[in-house]
Amino acid sequence: MNHIKEKQMSNNNGYLDMELLRFTTAGSVDDGKSTLIGRLLNDSKSIFEDQLEAIKTASQKRGNEFVNLALLTDGLKAEREQGITIDVAYRYFATPKRKFIIADTPGHIQYTRNMVTGASTADAALILIDSRNGVLEQTHRHTIIASLLGIPHIVVCVNKMDMVDFSQEVFDKICTDFNKMKDFLKLKDVHFIPISALKGDNVVNSSENMPWYKGPTLMNLLETLPVSHQQIDCAARYPVQYVIRPISAEFPDYRGFAGRIASGSFHVGQEIMVQPSGLCSKIKHIHFGKQDMQEAHSPLSVSMELEDEIDISRGDMIVPKDQPAQVGNEVDMMMCWMNQKPLQVGGKYCLLHPHLETRCIVKEVNYLLDVNTFEKKDSAEVVLNSIASVKIKTMKPMVYDKYEDNRITGSLVLVDEATNETVAAGMIL
Repeated sequence: MNHIKEKQMSNNNGYLDMELLRFTTAGSVDDGKSTLIGRLLNDSKSIFEDQLEAIKTASQKRGNEFVNLALLTDGLKAEREQGITIDVAYRYFATPKRKFIIADTPGHIQYTRNMVTGASTADAALILIDSRNGVLEQTHRHTIIASLLGIPHIVVCVNKMDMVDFSQEVFDKICTDFNKMKDFLKLKDVHFIPISALKGDNVVNSSENMPWYKGPTLMNLLETLPVSHQQIDCAARYPVQYVIRPISAEFPDYRGFAGRIASGSFHVGQEIMVQPSGLCSKIKHIHFGKQDMQEAHSPLSVSMELEDEIDISRGDMIVPKDQPAQVGNEVDMMMCWMNQKPLQVGGKYCLLHPHLETRCIVKEVNYLLDVNTFEKKDSAEVVLNSIASVKIKTMKPMVYDKYEDNRITGSLVLVDEATNETVAAGMIL
């Protein structure tokens, strides 16, 4: 689809007038993620004066010698008391060039699942590295997760450069170490920026302390990174959420299928297939509220009428006739295990897909990925924060795509039926 046309579409069609970039922070604990976000908001004039005064007062009460900008995102009482991030905090701001949604995610290993949540919809990941510590295990884990989630842009922020006298040698060594991982994971777009979130060096304003760095500031880079339009450009997918049958005098024979377009676009007259049944028809009408549309694009929520009376219900997916999705009861997936209780091979779980809820069995663990060596271990227990490839079998046929082709129809979560806890997030291979 023409991206210029897309940006010019009105808000009534579900698009913003200004381009939006979603990004997440990641890294080990105390690498300065919350402080970096606070610095971005403060130096870009995106916080109100009363908010800044409240942060100054809170910093003084805590005995800080400086304004603790991390308090802008640490909202939980436990976060403020311990000086750590636990939950995912979202912040919104804009510059004259672009709108942003930031996900501030925790660095502690026990909260890795929260990092997965914050990164799942990101266009870019800011991987923070403490210049004094270099590349750590959590750096590996978060970068692997960013790679698995298909985040197109990785920005490595080497933070606390003021603590190492703004040394170029330290920065270059960290870049060299990270590039080894970059080559193994086949990351395509990686940027390195030396910063001091506390002092503001190279965050919004260029640093006078590092004249050897000739690249953009973090804000300059975020304003110019290409925004992915994958969900618009890839094959059209329409998971059916609800069948509309008003049975009223005004609409005596109306049968519409409601849902949100997961990807691509649909138009009136288009030949479609309903999966998993394989029945075919044509689109007769597309409705956005009470408005008739000739064409609708992701991520609009619409209702469709088809020319033929065919059996469709929640859990089915409407796709172009010439671009069907995959259908099957067995899939391989990469997953991050999120529960204290280890994975049970042969265990039964509830599987949630964008349009389907069904029971499934974990048939086998293909391998466990070692986050330090990147080796594939054949037999190992899948425990909290493990990254593993598994094979699952579902009770109902699942309509899906590979995650690399479609981030929505290629993703799923597993839920423990007994406790109702989400135990894993998976990407279909």
